[in-house]
Amino acid sequence: MLKIILPTIMLLPTALLSPQKFLWLNTTMHSFMIAALSLHWILPSYYPHKNLTQWTGIDQTSAPLMVLSCWLLPLMILASQNHLQHEPLSRKRTFIVTLTMVQPFILLAFSSTELTLFYISFEATLIPTLILITRWGNQPERLSAGIYLLFYTLISSLPLLVAILHLHTQTGTLHLTMLELNPQHPPLNSWESLLSNLALLLAFMVKAPLYGLHLWLPKAHVEAPIAGSMLLAALLLKLGGYGIMRITLLSGPIPNTLLYPFLTLALWGALMTSSICLRQTDLKSLIAYSSVSHMGLVIAACMIQTHWSFSGAMILMISHGLTSSMLFCLANTNYERTHSRILFFTRGLQSLLPLATTWWLLANLTNMALPPTTNLMAELTIMIALFNWSPLTILMTGAATFLTASYTLFMFTTTQRGPLPTHIARFQNSTTREHLLMALHIIPLLLLILKPTLIS
Repeated sequence: MLKIILPTIMLLPTALLSPQKFLWLNTTMHSFMIAALSLHWILPSYYPHKNLTQWTGIDQTSAPLMVLSCWLLPLMILASQNHLQHEPLSRKRTFIVTLTMVQPFILLAFSSTELTLFYISFEATLIPTLILITRWGNQPERLSAGIYLLFYTLISSLPLLVAILHLHTQTGTLHLTMLELNPQHPPLNSWESLLSNLALLLAFMVKAPLYGLHLWLPKAHVEAPIAGSMLLAALLLKLGGYGIMRITLLSGPIPNTLLYPFLTLALWGALMTSSICLRQTDLKSLIAYSSVSHMGLVIAACMIQTHWSFSGAMILMISHGLTSSMLFCLANTNYERTHSRILFFTRGLQSLLPLATTWWLLANLTNMALPPTTNLMAELTIMIALFNWSPLTILMTGAATFLTASYTLFMFTTTQRGPLPTHIARFQNSTTREHLLMALHIIPLLLLILKPTLIS
């Protein structure tokens, strides 16, 4: 663990002491080195935990998500270079330091084997994210988006803290490995079981987010800078999914009084947010709602607690993390040229940026789960697991999949095809940095097709 966390912390002096000419180069290369070091975590192991210490341990559930978070830090730095070029040097340094500060907390949250440390690091990720949105967002509405994010997260995580303290009084330990060895489940249909499960799950349902508790997400995504959007879509949402997986494994069977409402909301939410996407005029808002739709499937899969469903949820989280991050990067490249996120004003760009259209096509095909991508493998695994649990679920998952394909095609045809708007006269060509950024998103997705067992 320290092999990665120490170089990550050493990225702070790199950002603060690098000369202006080499600031982006030094920080990007340093973070790529950390990403390369982290790849050994996903290698198969005979033991259930790797690098097990008193507080942290890496197992098959946390390793893929930790590698994803290390991989995305250099991509966030790469994506942010253009919109920070006119800022003074001190602000550029502050921006990179803020981005770097999130990384150790995310790694600790994914690897902690003790619930108090998990709770602290889970909450600590909120502070740098809030700074990113409220300081580097584009519109004045960024302040209200920050308040939404803060209050939704804090209000939902207070019951989690109470439930963790209650668990400690019951068992005398909060160490995950000890709790798995000595499960203390109250009677399944008792009030105690119902309330403790609800308190443990609520914070992660808001973070994931579950439909109905998702209102902070489109606001935060639309107002955040590109690095904030990538961080939210690719990592912080996965923190919610990871928390649900951990807690459901720990707390045993979920009472039906909780299971049915959560599962219904997750599947209905996947259907509804896919429908909302078809009516969106704002490109970033459309991609944000598509994240809610995909995470609805992840929540539904985690609730039924089978091996197939957990495997499908993990593959979908990794695939969606890379896909949605790439879509936000593409939306940002459009925004930097047209200064508008409205689909009507940014149509017909294929004639101006033909190579960027190729990246749009690849990102959209993975988003709609075209074979043989890992997105398709994940969605099929989840649909089969849910169908095995109840055949009626196929109606909602099938409709959600159909609508996903519809809004993805709608997004592609609107941005790339059609006549060019008359107000676009001068247009900057695509840069090598942008092509490198897109390639570093899509190459891991294509490589995972060859060996998806690394993340399942």
